Amino acid sequence: MRKVLAIASGGGHWVQLYRMRPAWDGCALTYASTMHGLEADIARDAEQRGQPVPAYVLLPEGNRWQKMRLAWMLIRILALLVWLRPDLIVTTGAAHGYFALRFGKLLGARTVWIDSIANADEMSLSGQRVRPFADVWLTQWDHLAQPDGPTFQGAVL
Repeated sequence: MRKVLAIASGGGHWVQLYRMRPAWDGCALTYASTMHGLEADIARDAEQRGQPVPAYVLLPEGNRWQKMRLAWMLIRILALLVWLRPDLIVTTGAAHGYFALRFGKLLGARTVWIDSIANADEMSLSGQRVRPFADVWLTQWDHLAQPDGPTFQGAVL
């Protein structure tokens, strides 16, 4: 069974990622995000859809302005990747997804970046920097698609 890590920061990144949950039916799924208390909702949804209950890993917050928190977040993501050894990593961003794709690729995982729909004018900073590590690099805005990527395959919301 394919092991999938679906990882995103909280808020809109998480909402967009979670809306794609039917895509991973039949996989050994682990979610990772920064939001507390999601386990019950995830379990209830999986049971209603007749799917195994996915694991949920709570990650610390962190961003480029919080260097110590960013370092702790990176350590936690690295530990998760080594422990889980996912076959596929899917993210809607931001920093959590960037680090997961960057280091997951080194561990042999296939990687998918779906830039947040909030980035209507240009790819996010993480989305721009993750390009070398993304097997599939997507934007949710048709006008941001380029011949060499990102590509547009539709929007999550």
